[in-house]
Amino acid sequence: MSRCVFFPDFEDLPSVLPIFPLPGALLLPGGRLPLNIFEPRYIALVRDALGADRLIGMIQPNEDCRDLGAAKVYDTGCAGRVAAFSETDDGRYLITLSGLIRFDVSRELPPLSGYRRVVPNFARYREDLEADTRAIDREGFLETLDDYLKAAGIEGDWDAIKDAESERLVTSLAMICPFDPPEKQALLEAKTLPERAETMTAIMEMAMHEKQAAGAHH
Repeated sequence: MSRCVFFPDFEDLPSVLPIFPLPGALLLPGGRLPLNIFEPRYIALVRDALGADRLIGMIQPNEDCRDLGAAKVYDTGCAGRVAAFSETDDGRYLITLSGLIRFDVSRELPPLSGYRRVVPNFARYREDLEADTRAIDREGFLETLDDYLKAAGIEGDWDAIKDAESERLVTSLAMICPFDPPEKQALLEAKTLPERAETMTAIMEMAMHEKQAAGAHH
């Protein structure tokens, strides 16, 4: 059973995917990502997606480049479906992408209306269309999360955290925590939910270690 009745079946996924390169923006299968669209080329991208299958590929640049339209991108991104949108009086789109399935970039195509497009390969990620119910070390994960949030001075809604299913919990936190772009890419590329939870635990532990080391030098 698919995550959402509006999601396409694997066989109906597109052979061409528009991409939105954005550093630090992580979309994971099952996650929801709000975006404020104001550049003309991305206004065109959203308009075209709304008129077609509503799918947009979120992908991070893997180099510092002023023009994201020319930056090299990582080999792996995540396709999301425009689940909600509104238009503003000043000509912007406010959209919410619902994470569908990851993809590898087979090759890039010439731009269309200024936005970039790729030939996606979804083959390795077929399981993304189903919820991942594999068990994680939840107790260890929550213990590290508690320490990390305290060290970062972030208030956690522990009632919501404890009630959340493991996949929703890991997905939401991976997307909203202030990790660096390479760390977010590592979370995206983790094959399974347990691997993603382990990767995130390691990232949080490293961040706390670095904070303690920096404090010891002052």
